[in-house]
Amino acid sequence: MNSITYSLALFLLVSLSFLPAHAGSLSLPQPTGNVLLEVSGDIRYTNAGDKARFDRKMLHTLPTHVLTTHTPWTDGKRQFRGPLIRDVLSRVGADGDELRVEAMNGYIGLIPISDVVDYDVILAMSMDGKPLVIRNFGPLFVLYPFDENPDLNTEDIRYRSVWQVAKIHVH
Repeated sequence: MNSITYSLALFLLVSLSFLPAHAGSLSLPQPTGNVLLEVSGDIRYTNAGDKARFDRKMLHTLPTHVLTTHTPWTDGKRQFRGPLIRDVLSRVGADGDELRVEAMNGYIGLIPISDVVDYDVILAMSMDGKPLVIRNFGPLFVLYPFDENPDLNTEDIRYRSVWQVAKIHVH
């Protein structure tokens, strides 16, 4: 087991112990609203065959993280809210080294798991208090903490900052 895989396994084990009490048996409930996100691949907890599907309400049950930052695509400093991607991965029992993040338009960004372990990368659901919509990065947007970590403002990271996220495949 390499050090990254060991670190991720340890992180996921510790993270699972902090799930809210209402998470119960770790099984995923069925979405009751429109599905915003589908997670597949090397995951343990599913609700649709071998996939985990989330609606807005389900994503809101995960701890919300606030990220105030400049981005290459917006004017000025903006406030984004949403779960940390590592919390989404923990909720589905993910075990892998890389994420294949697919946008609604078919664009694919490859994100090393180390990014979401090392940085507070969020799956933004709102900007400045308003839900993200399709014409404005939404409904889900992979966002790195650019202001907290200026080293992240690179072309590689910008390609990983997928908006209009529909699917995440763990491998």
